[in-house]
Amino acid sequence: MTGEYALRDFSNATSDEIEDALEAGEVVYFRECPIALPSERELAWLCSGLGAGLKAKNLSYHPESDSVPRFEADDGTKIRVENLLRGYGKRVAEFWRRSVPDFMPGATIGTTSFRPVEEKGRDLKPRSSNELVHIDAGAYGATNGARILRFFVNVNPERDRVWGTRGSFETLMRRHEPLWRAAKGRKDRVPVEKGPLDRLYSGLVSTASRVYPLLRVIDSSPYDRSMRRIHNYMKETESFRQDASDYQEIRFPPFSAWMVFTDGISHAALSGQYAFVSTALIPLQNCRHFERTPYGILKTATA
Repeated sequence: MTGEYALRDFSNATSDEIEDALEAGEVVYFRECPIALPSERELAWLCSGLGAGLKAKNLSYHPESDSVPRFEADDGTKIRVENLLRGYGKRVAEFWRRSVPDFMPGATIGTTSFRPVEEKGRDLKPRSSNELVHIDAGAYGATNGARILRFFVNVNPERDRVWGTRGSFETLMRRHEPLWRAAKGRKDRVPVEKGPLDRLYSGLVSTASRVYPLLRVIDSSPYDRSMRRIHNYMKETESFRQDASDYQEIRFPPFSAWMVFTDGISHAALSGQYAFVSTALIPLQNCRHFERTPYGILKTATA
C-alpha cells in the first residue's frame, strides 16, 4: 500500500469545478451529505430491522418499472421501501441537476439502491466480489460510451466505509499493457463501435424493452464488451491483484457522501455496511474532455 487517498471536500465547489474533477477521475467528496436523507427512524429500520434480514447485495429501486424487483416481503414493507428509495432517488436527481447541470441533458436516471450487507469477507467468486479493485462496465446493458455516474452515502452511524483504488482508468491504461490485451479480446485492436449486427440486436432489445423495461440489461455493444473484459481481467488475474505499487485506500466516515464516474476510477469496497448508491448514465457528448473518457481513450488508441 502506498498511502491513503487525500480526499478534497467539494461542499463549496462550483458546478464547473465538480464536473472537471469528475472527468479527471477524482473522487468528489462531501464531508456531510448534501442531500436530505431518510429520517433517523427510517434509517434505523433499514439498517437494524429490514437490513438484518436481507441477503441480497442490493435492494434497488428501478425508476423505469417504478418497482423494487426481486424483493420478497409483505405488501406494506414493499410499499414502504419503494416510497423511501423513490423519494431519495428523486432528491439525488435534483442534486445532480444543480451540481453537474452540463452532464444532465439526456441523462438516464438509473437505480437507487440500499446496500445492507457487510462488504468484507463475503467469499464470492472474483467477478462478483466488490472487494477486488475494478472499473465498472455495462451498467444496465449497453452504455455505448455513456459515463457511469454514481453518488454514494455511508449511512452506517458508527463505521467508515473503506475503498481501495489504483487510480483512474486513464492512469491504469497508461501503466498496464495487459489491460489493452484484455480489451482487445481476440481482435487485433480494441473494438468500440457498433457494426450492423450489434445495431440490429440493440434495436430488437429496445423494442422489447418498451413492454418489459428491465430487458434493456441484456443489450450490449463492442465498447461495453471491451470494458467488461478489462473489468474481469482486473478481478481475476492474480498478478494484477497482487501488484500494490499504485494502491491506496480511501475512508468515508459516517454520513459523508462521494460522487465518481465509476467507469473512470478503479475502486473496491473493502469494508462497510449500509450505504445508498444512486446511478445515472451521462451521454458521452455531454463531457467536455472526450480524450479523458474511457470511450475516447480506447477509440483514440484504435484510430
